[in-house]
This record gives sequence, structure tokens and C-alpha cells, in this order.
Amino acid sequence: MAAKAPRPRTSTLPNARLRSRGGTPIPEEIARRLNAWLRTRLPGAEAVGVTVPESNGLSSETLLFEIRHPQAPVPACALRLAADPAAYTVFPVYDMPRQYRTMRVVAEHTDLPVPRVLWLEEDPGPLGAPFFVMERVAGRVPPDVMPYTYEGNWLHAASDEERERLEAASVDLLARLHDQVPHKEAEFLALPGEGDALRRHVTAQRAYYEWVVDGLARSPLIEDAFARLEDLWPRDPGTPVLNWGDARIGNVVYDGFTPAAVLDWEMAALAPREVDLGWTVYLHRFFQDLTVAFGQPGLPDFLRRDRVEARYAELTGHTPRDMEFYTLYAALRHGVVMLRIAYRQAHFGEVAVPADPDTLILHHGSLRAMVQGSYWS
Repeated sequence: MAAKAPRPRTSTLPNARLRSRGGTPIPEEIARRLNAWLRTRLPGAEAVGVTVPESNGLSSETLLFEIRHPQAPVPACALRLAADPAAYTVFPVYDMPRQYRTMRVVAEHTDLPVPRVLWLEEDPGPLGAPFFVMERVAGRVPPDVMPYTYEGNWLHAASDEERERLEAASVDLLARLHDQVPHKEAEFLALPGEGDALRRHVTAQRAYYEWVVDGLARSPLIEDAFARLEDLWPRDPGTPVLNWGDARIGNVVYDGFTPAAVLDWEMAALAPREVDLGWTVYLHRFFQDLTVAFGQPGLPDFLRRDRVEARYAELTGHTPRDMEFYTLYAALRHGVVMLRIAYRQAHFGEVAVPADPDTLILHHGSLRAMVQGSYWS
């Protein structure tokens, strides 16, 4: 996810300190347990250099290591471990088999650079929670903290031509994903409920919001946004496709300015194409608006909505429709995540819940403008 928050005070791995910073080695006991499991998959193998990355987030926990073995399938690995429910998780469910299957489907049916997935472990016994292991791809990622729209990082320092190249290649990822995965291969990602794929997607988001505010103050702004969606509801959402879900450049590893690995598939779903497009457009605007609010110009010409839509239409022949709806939907979805993160901080005593819970949503101003229909004017 785009937003970051203070790190949990507990870990899924017993006696581990997974949230240490800067690639700090983990305790020997955890390395021992990882090696015991690894040898059940690759006899004689050893996991070396086991560390926790600086960017370990809230959606799941990550371990990095190398495999020492003459028949190692890849030299460097990343292990994604389901989040610890005791850590006041951002999402109610962490379905590692679903993520693993999604990555395999995308790898088998598209030419996207998806890291090779190696092993899935559904038994929580070895490490305390289900996990999967995938190839670790070298490269660089546009930072979230501080956002790439701020001065002082590689993407901000790039030339206009280099950023245009990265933008075009990133929109290409969506076009190829949406066009190349056969519908029948993505049916396992259909959300439960009644109605078409879009209705089910929004219903699932409403259920997520209800989970976030259970026993806590509700957000009038988010509820107004849900109501505004109904006013803007597309007449024809179109045929659903496999959506990446968290479709943003912060989930791509780049080799120079070319995508080398597409990461974070936990929000994948069967949905209209524009769900991904709206998320891509708005998540950049979230960072851009934040940067401008703090007195920097940011990157106003990068990932502009009109450019993203035009590029996507050129590549796919599908002209994006109802983008006011889909960008509002993206801002609403991000708002629910931000509210959960704020309530998580309150749970750990790091912030107090104000009288107006809407102010806990970092982008409440832009979300309100979208509800009022003035944001894109």
C-alpha cells in the first residue's frame, strides 16, 4: 500500500524482530527454522544472509535471503509471510495461496516481468504463518517515504524524457495484463456476492469499511463518497479483467527506467479495467497533492490522468470510461486504508482519535473535493 505507519510491536515469527531497519539480520532461531523448512523442499540447501528489508510494510512481512545449493532454482529469494493478526493488521485476511496462484497465472499467461514463485507453504507451523517464496529481482523502486514526488530521490532527479519512458512502460504493464490473461484463468479472483464484477468489488470495499469502523467512530466523508459512487455509477462497466489491485509504480522494481519486476498482488481481483487505471492515477495524485501541500512543486506533468488514459487507449483500443467514478473510488478505497492505519496508531497509543474522524484521512481534502465534483475541474 502507499501509506506507511509505525511498525507493529509484535511479530508472526516467534522471538523475531522482523521490524528492525536497514537489512538487520534476524535472530539465529528464525534462520534455523527457515533452513529446516527449506531443506524439506531442497535437500541440502542453506538459506544465508537472512535479513529484513528496510521497506517491510504492514500488508505482510518479508524476509530476504540467498540459497546456497548447487541446484538452487534462483540465487536470491524473498519470502512473503502473512501478517500477524495480533499486530492490528491493515486487512482482515491475508490469503497467501491466492497471491501465489495469481502470480503464477500472470507469469504463465502474460509477458509481464513477474518474479518467479518457487514454493508455497500453507502450514503455519514452520514460521508461524503461511508464506510463499519467490525470486528476488535486483533494481530500484520509486520510494514512498519520502515520496518520489519529493526532491532528493532518483526518480525526481531523472530527466523529463526518462520519466516519460518510465510512465509509458508502467501503463504498458496494465495494458498487457488486462489484455493477455484469459478471463477463465482469472475467475478464481471473482469476489463473492451478487451483481456484476464492479458491484461485487464495491460491496467488498463497503464490507472492509464496516470492519475498519467496527466499534469505532464512523467516517461521514467515506460514507458520503460511497453515496456519490451510486450517483456516478457506470452504465456499462464492461467485461471484467484480472486487475493487479495495487497498481502503482511503488510496486514495481525498475532496471533503469524499465520494469524488471511487478510486485504486491494481494489486492488482485476480477474487475473492470478502470479500477486499476483509477488507482494508478489517484495514487500518484495522492503523493503529488501531499508534496504541493508541503511547498514543493512535485512532478505535476508525471502520470497525468489524460496521458495515462490516452496511452492505455492507444495500446488496448479500449478508451477508459467513467474515470470520475473510478478515481473517486480509488480515493475512497485509499481513505478506508488510511482510516484503518490511523485507528491502528490509536490502538498502540501513538495518536489520539479526534472529534472529527475524517481528519484522520490524510487526503480528506481531495476526497471531499471529489465527492463535491470539484477536484478535476
